[in-house]
Amino acid sequence: MLYEKICKYLKNKEMEPLKTLLAGAEELEFLQAFNDLSDEEQVIVFRLLSKDAALSVFEQLDTDHQHTLLRSFTEDSVIEFVNEMAPDDRVKLLDELPAGIAKKLIASLSESEREVTNILLGYKPETAGHIMTTEYISLKRDMTAREAIEKVRAQAAEKETVYTLFVTDYAKKLEGVVTLKELLIAGWDDLVGNIMSKRVIKVSTGTDQEESARLLQELDMLALPVVDNEDRLVGIVTIDDAIDILEEEATEDIYDQAGLAEAGRSDVLVNGSLWQIWRVRLPILLITLVFALFSGVIIDEFEQTLESIAVVAIFIPLIMGMSGNVGTQSSTVFARGVVLGHIQLSRFVTHFVKEIGVGLSIGVVLGISTGAIAALWLGIPLLGLAVGLALVITMTVASLLGFLVPYVLIKLNVDQAAGSAPIITSIKDILGLAIYFVMVSNLLGHLL
Repeated sequence: MLYEKICKYLKNKEMEPLKTLLAGAEELEFLQAFNDLSDEEQVIVFRLLSKDAALSVFEQLDTDHQHTLLRSFTEDSVIEFVNEMAPDDRVKLLDELPAGIAKKLIASLSESEREVTNILLGYKPETAGHIMTTEYISLKRDMTAREAIEKVRAQAAEKETVYTLFVTDYAKKLEGVVTLKELLIAGWDDLVGNIMSKRVIKVSTGTDQEESARLLQELDMLALPVVDNEDRLVGIVTIDDAIDILEEEATEDIYDQAGLAEAGRSDVLVNGSLWQIWRVRLPILLITLVFALFSGVIIDEFEQTLESIAVVAIFIPLIMGMSGNVGTQSSTVFARGVVLGHIQLSRFVTHFVKEIGVGLSIGVVLGISTGAIAALWLGIPLLGLAVGLALVITMTVASLLGFLVPYVLIKLNVDQAAGSAPIITSIKDILGLAIYFVMVSNLLGHLL
């Protein structure tokens, strides 16, 4: 509804009604509508937002949309806008900008904002230190609940989150954590030190950003404290950043599984030049083409079998398709398990053996069912047996490959499971055909 109204006002060039509409729009609904607008429409709509609303929306856009909007600003307005961004969002933007432009923007920041920005930029990319925000509220254990709440009220507007509060000593060393709810239900004179929990889950500035994001997700936390080598609180990683990181990592893994490891971003595959798209998509497809030719060699080798027992051909798509489905399931389970931390590479053998058992059990169930159907349908019991055995073996092999191929690629330091799905499919097709024809030749050889 909002999108349609925005488009209507834009088409009729009714800017004042549009401005009134945007002022009363819910942020989530606006963001959904905004993302569906063209680049030109986004620039127009964005300029009609109030300053506070524009900043809030800008920080939630991906970097591509941010770049588009920045190009429409004057130099002074860009500097003002970047200066008012939250430190972690500003660093994320600066990481994506050309070095020359990033340096110019950093130099234009106020002294305090420049100092904070340089601190975050000083940490290695993709670490907790690099993505954390320094906009948090810290309390002291000798504060009363009343004093703590008064401090929260005084600083809340300037901080990124106030629902999780961290307690430090006067050297900034982390001592505990307390929630806003706990403060509100405590007595006014209760000391923070008596309310807080001393069991604090924390990460260091050098902790990998994905590990930090997973930790936030698994523990259902809103903020995760980041400490330096001396256990001093230097920042927090918030849940909104964790969601963005996990989404980026999941997207990368999806492209990796499809053999698009060099894509970097989906924008390249959608809006890139033909050469850029070729460079990403062709290499792995050329490799799988070679595997596909081997499938042709196998069929040619068993040409006499196909000529003598034509009904054998009926089940070739079934054998290849069902094993392909199992292989895809297994590789997806592996990729998701690694991303979410459910699969530890150090315990790969345990996970691998379990997946083989799963593939074998599924293969037995479907093999018996399909073999029985084939035998009754065509009246050739031995053909049903050949189909059933081929399914059992190929589905077990496919599940094995679904875990083994991406694991081997990771160990070879290839971009996580790059091209694992096409490679699994190709190997599975060759082995599936070979297994099926061997079964048919051995069990139905008397008919040749």
